[in-house]
Amino acid sequence: MDETVANPKIELTPIGYFKSSQVHPYEAGRQPDSHHAEGVIELLGGQNFEQALTGLEGCKKIWVIFAFHRNDHWNPMVLPPRGRNTKIGVFATRSPYRPNPVGMSCVDVVSIEKLSITVAGADILDGSPILDIKPYVAYADSFPEVEPEWLNEAEKHNVEFSVAAEKALVYLQAMGVENLRGFLQHQLEFEPTNGKKKRVKALSESEFIIAYRTWRAVFTVKDQTVNVLRIESGYSSKDLKNSDDTYQDKEIHREFLKQTF
Repeated sequence: MDETVANPKIELTPIGYFKSSQVHPYEAGRQPDSHHAEGVIELLGGQNFEQALTGLEGCKKIWVIFAFHRNDHWNPMVLPPRGRNTKIGVFATRSPYRPNPVGMSCVDVVSIEKLSITVAGADILDGSPILDIKPYVAYADSFPEVEPEWLNEAEKHNVEFSVAAEKALVYLQAMGVENLRGFLQHQLEFEPTNGKKKRVKALSESEFIIAYRTWRAVFTVKDQTVNVLRIESGYSSKDLKNSDDTYQDKEIHREFLKQTF
């Protein structure tokens, strides 16, 4: 083999795994930000990673390199989550459907305890293999005026919650439905009524409904503001009488429907 040519096979060994309440792809959002739940990078023991973490407590943000472990194929053309309604090359996007399933996420460091790094704002799914950690360095990593041309085609919406919707979200979070608020923030910030990119449909000329697992959110759009009016159960009364419980959450729905928001 020509010594100037890299070995065509590269083997990577995880240094740890990500722990989070974000289990399903639609819960992780599109990019890291404050809407995501906290998560923990659990590094493996017996690898001298304790020494490798020295100095990381002085980093407010880090880059996490991880594997898209839920993907078993790649697509040369993908539909971006916002900005256009036609497909674009995967190398021009952050899509997880890549030839090599490698992701990168810039997250906030919350705390470090032995081999556990608690982070905030991570768009990483539970169980994702962690491949590497690098410090975020603002002077080298930040280019605020530089964006892909297609990304500027979508206008950002302000997402607001009515008093009733806010009370419902607080109640559901206490009941263990942790990621509904973040899901709504991400899905409704850009192209909130685009049924080709998300599970949304029109109820009338002014109201729309979006689905999150077995939950529904009804919202309106005016100018650049999305107003989430209410949170609803996705189960019918007949569904709730049925003993089948695929998502193991019907009891939460029954209690939810007893509440007044």
